[in-house]
Amino acid sequence: MNETFRSIQELVRRREVQISNHGYDELAAAGILATEEAMTTRRQIKLVREGQYVAEVEVELIEDKEGWAPYLSLEDVEKLDAVRKALRAGRVEQAGQTAKVFRLMPVAV
Repeated sequence: MNETFRSIQELVRRREVQISNHGYDELAAAGILATEEAMTTRRQIKLVREGQYVAEVEVELIEDKEGWAPYLSLEDVEKLDAVRKALRAGRVEQAGQTAKVFRLMPVAV
């Protein structure tokens, strides 16, 4: 697979490109699926720690055979950042709308 096609697949995976009707027909005629091998995903809980709080944020990891996989979608990155920002500002209730939030408490000194 050439580098140009890999770049196109990555843009499609991140939903940062639109494929024209003609372009789709050309890919299909060549026996190529724009998303082939690119949309393997799995759900995972990522932990966001800020101060005395930890939030469990559910994200979808995008698997790929090459590069730095697994990847996060832009939407999930924005969700993680919003939870972190809310916790930093002490807006626990706001963070709790997107994530399950816990307060950390030391058990030994």
